[in-house]
Amino acid sequence: MKKIIIIFTGGTISMKKDEESDAAVPALGAEGILKLSPGIESLADISFFDFGMLPSPHITPQKMMELSKLITEKVETGGYDGVVVTHGTDSLEETAYLVDLTYKGSKPVVFTGSMKSSSDFGWDGPSNLTDSVLTAISEDGSDRGVMVVLDGEIHAAAQVTKTSTHSLSTFKSVDFGPLGFVEGGKAFFFYRYERRQHIPAEKIEDDVALIKCGCGMDDRLLRFCADSGCRGIVIEGMGRGNIPPGMVPGVEHALSRSIPVVLVSRCPTGKVLDDYGYKGAGRELKDMGVILGGNLPGQKARIKLMAALAYTSETGMIKEIFEKDYYR
Repeated sequence: MKKIIIIFTGGTISMKKDEESDAAVPALGAEGILKLSPGIESLADISFFDFGMLPSPHITPQKMMELSKLITEKVETGGYDGVVVTHGTDSLEETAYLVDLTYKGSKPVVFTGSMKSSSDFGWDGPSNLTDSVLTAISEDGSDRGVMVVLDGEIHAAAQVTKTSTHSLSTFKSVDFGPLGFVEGGKAFFFYRYERRQHIPAEKIEDDVALIKCGCGMDDRLLRFCADSGCRGIVIEGMGRGNIPPGMVPGVEHALSRSIPVVLVSRCPTGKVLDDYGYKGAGRELKDMGVILGGNLPGQKARIKLMAALAYTSETGMIKEIFEKDYYR
């Protein structure tokens, strides 16, 4: 049997309804969840580690990096064939992506969680956890980067995002689709995601701002971020990567202070481009020195910029990290 470690970090999968408040709260540790997941221990030689009982919004970039280092340590010194991580779904994609960027190993790392608490009918925690172990022990699961498994689908951490506040099939890779699926006690893969990157960061720079564009916005937020000491700024622009003209002076102000500015789109699919030439459009922004962020959503571009800034302060290297796979 393969040797798998499950790292429990919290999230809805660890929650149940509190009788007084009638609201879901953290309640179950590793042993409690495993006891409610019958048959899972017959799949592999399973060990577990209680990292915490943290709701998704309580996860910080520092905690993400701590988790990434723990995963590497367990793989390198514990002799494990794979790692499964349970996590709250609100920020799961960000933590999984940070680990994907900083974990260099070839052994499978699989993130999972649940959309329902253990007190709800149809609790999806045990099935998601079982599917994740099946993915981690799969002979085809190695060298695929960090994966996310929920609702029977296998996704690349670099591409998956949460798309619904309530649906069990909330996690989607909206541009390229899932890597595969789990059925009949086995993981099946459609393709291998080839654009995985590694950033050899030993820490995380968490002072990075994220600003989403809306019609008529000006540059006040950008100036505030630049003047308050932010190390980097991510802008979720409109369409292919365009911003209201009133925001442009704020971008110039940030760049004049050597603060890297990364541009992505608020659209759920597609990458940013520089094929519009009006005021505030992608061409002007790129010519000013703004970095194009590919097809990443704002929250993931922020994670990537945090890791990049922890690795280097050179804008040219940061630009290469973001643009080399999409803009050759």
